[in-house]
Amino acid sequence: MESDGFRLADRRSPRPVIATSTVFEGRVWNVDSDDIDLGEAGRVTRDYVAHPGAVAIFALNERGEVYLVHQYRHPVRSELWEPPAGLLDVEGEALQAAAARELYEEADLRAATWHTLIDFYTSPGGSSEAIRVFLARDISEVPLAERHVREDEEADMGGRWVPLDEVLKAITLGDVACPPLLVGAFALDAARRDGWATLRPADAPWIRE
Repeated sequence: MESDGFRLADRRSPRPVIATSTVFEGRVWNVDSDDIDLGEAGRVTRDYVAHPGAVAIFALNERGEVYLVHQYRHPVRSELWEPPAGLLDVEGEALQAAAARELYEEADLRAATWHTLIDFYTSPGGSSEAIRVFLARDISEVPLAERHVREDEEADMGGRWVPLDEVLKAITLGDVACPPLLVGAFALDAARRDGWATLRPADAPWIRE
C-alpha cells in the first residue's frame, strides 16, 4: 500500500494569548489563567498548572534490571515505585545534565551512556508539564563519601534494581501507577525488542521546544 505522505506527529501551534495572569502561586508550581484567541472559534479562558517540566531516568544494568526508587506522593496519599526523576528548576540546565544530577541525587548512580527514550505530556488538558525520559547505561555507583544528602520526602527514599520484565508484569497487574514508570517501561521494552535501533540521541529535539 502506497503512503499518502501522512506522518503521525504532534505540531507546535500556539494560539495568541490576549491576557495572562497567575491566579495561584504555589511552593513548587503556579496556576495561570490565559485568555486565548482561537480565531473563528472565538476567545476562551483556560486555567492550567504552569509547570517547569521534568526529567526521568531509566538506569539499566547489564542484567536487564532498572533502578527504581520508592517515594511518598502526598496528592495521591501513596508510596509509589518510580524511576529517579526531578523538576527542570535550575535555570539554563540542559536536559541531560538535569537527568544526570537527579540520578546522582536520588539513586547514588552515574551513567556513561545516555539516550532519549521517550517524551510525553502528563496531562495536557490541565498542565504544561512535559517529561523527557532518558535511558542511562554503563552504570557505576557513587562512592559513599560523595553521595548526596536527601531531604524532605526524599529523606527516607529507598531504591532497588528490578528486572524490566517484572516491572512490565506489575504494570499489567495494576500494581504500579506512576506515569513515568508506565510510559518509560513500555518504551524501554519496545526499544529492547527493536535491538535499541529506535533510541534517539540524548540531545534530541524536545516536544516543548
